[in-house]
Amino acid sequence: MKKSLGPGTWLYPTPVFVVGTYDAAGKPNVMTVAWGGICCSKPPCVAISVRKATYTYASLMEKKEFTISIPTEKQVVPADFFGTASGRDTDKFAAAGLTPVRSELVHAPYVGEFPFVLECRIVHVAELGLHTLFAAEILDVKVDESCLDERGRPTAALMRPIWWGPSENRYYGTGEDLGKGFAVGRVLQPGGD
Repeated sequence: MKKSLGPGTWLYPTPVFVVGTYDAAGKPNVMTVAWGGICCSKPPCVAISVRKATYTYASLMEKKEFTISIPTEKQVVPADFFGTASGRDTDKFAAAGLTPVRSELVHAPYVGEFPFVLECRIVHVAELGLHTLFAAEILDVKVDESCLDERGRPTAALMRPIWWGPSENRYYGTGEDLGKGFAVGRVLQPGGD
């Protein structure tokens, strides 16, 4: 039997996105965002939701561009730090000992040491309540070669991205491979193996 918990922000898994922007003075900043995900296939788009009270919000509204860097299991400490410190009074890159890299396509930095990066341009902004949703077209995906499979595509098994459990407020690593998408369910189709 299921127990009703009422409305809440509990969704599993919740991605860990490190959003990169430049502030008004041109200082690189990053913020960890948990509310986000792919929102369109063609053109490829991603959405993030950010509170107005954050330092990153003003940069998103002004520049209309950002990056998303995806941390690995070994990078959980800086990823958490980026979500707890404010860029108003902290140089997060310096404090974490990580490198801001200027994006080639958008006016935003990304974390050089994180293996997976999206370069994004905002195409839609929607006020939702406490958060503002920023939908952005993905202009490029950059991936460390060590995280690419034999076909040249990124793979979770090599990258080892982390995710967040919102109700328990804990980070988790990548689990085991459970099978190929759009394939394992075929056994339930008529005539399936």
